[in-house]
Amino acid sequence: MSQNSEVVVVRNATNLPLVIEENSLFSYFEKIKKFPVLTEEEETNLIRDFQYNGNIEAAQKLVTSHLRLAAKIALTYRRYGLPMADIVSEANIGLMQAVKKFDLEKKVRLATYAIWWIKAAINDYILRSWSLVKIGTVAAQKKLFYNLNRIKARLGLYENKELEPSVVKQIAKELVVDEKDVVEMNQRLGGDRSLNVAATDDGDEEKVDFLIDKRQNIEENLSRKQERDLKAQILQKCLSSLAEREQYIIRNRMLTDSPVTLEEIGEKFGISRERVRQIEKKAFERLASLVKLELSSKMC
Repeated sequence: MSQNSEVVVVRNATNLPLVIEENSLFSYFEKIKKFPVLTEEEETNLIRDFQYNGNIEAAQKLVTSHLRLAAKIALTYRRYGLPMADIVSEANIGLMQAVKKFDLEKKVRLATYAIWWIKAAINDYILRSWSLVKIGTVAAQKKLFYNLNRIKARLGLYENKELEPSVVKQIAKELVVDEKDVVEMNQRLGGDRSLNVAATDDGDEEKVDFLIDKRQNIEENLSRKQERDLKAQILQKCLSSLAEREQYIIRNRMLTDSPVTLEEIGEKFGISRERVRQIEKKAFERLASLVKLELSSKMC
């Protein structure tokens, strides 16, 4: 199979339900329930048909039979403050990649293998969405981003309010990060998430799982779209103020699904890998400052 076969699956998947807006999620979840779950034998035959014969229809059946798995995993990322429709779409992309790369020699079911790819796709999307303005790319910030809410839940801190100094100190010590980073990340992850409190003893379901609203909120959708467009315009405006080499590095390292390596950029500009890393760090810091400044001026 070619490297872009998962893209082919997407473009030819006319029978796959689309996730377009937040308000269409309920309809989407209802649609994917109609796709049958495959037996192990059916799954194996379809995988062989796709991998050996390039049968796209076989790949589509494999994907549709696992859409509920992708959606269930996607729902666990509700608390990250990003459009749920986008997270579900990214989960589906991860599922498609899993179908493409699955190896029958692994002796496991496709679902077991797909979980890793689905989570990886969502995690990559979250980091791409947050990295420029909301979080950086250093390991400590990533660790905070993925673990802060989990630790707060363990401590029984479900309300999104300022953390007590003792709690900040405890979290910082556990994750080996600075206390100021804990405070800052807690503020950035803020927002009304009170409905994400566990509603059952096993923690699998939250209060929000029991709420259903089929109404179309056009005003809210429009507002969300306008906000996304504004942020995109600000990002492009600030990016254009950087030097040409800095723009190239940012675009090809942080604003792409397939980041170019430091070595490749170094070869292009005739500089060392370390020099590329230094330029990337300074360009990112400058860009983040410009974006924050521009956002602040728009909010005033």
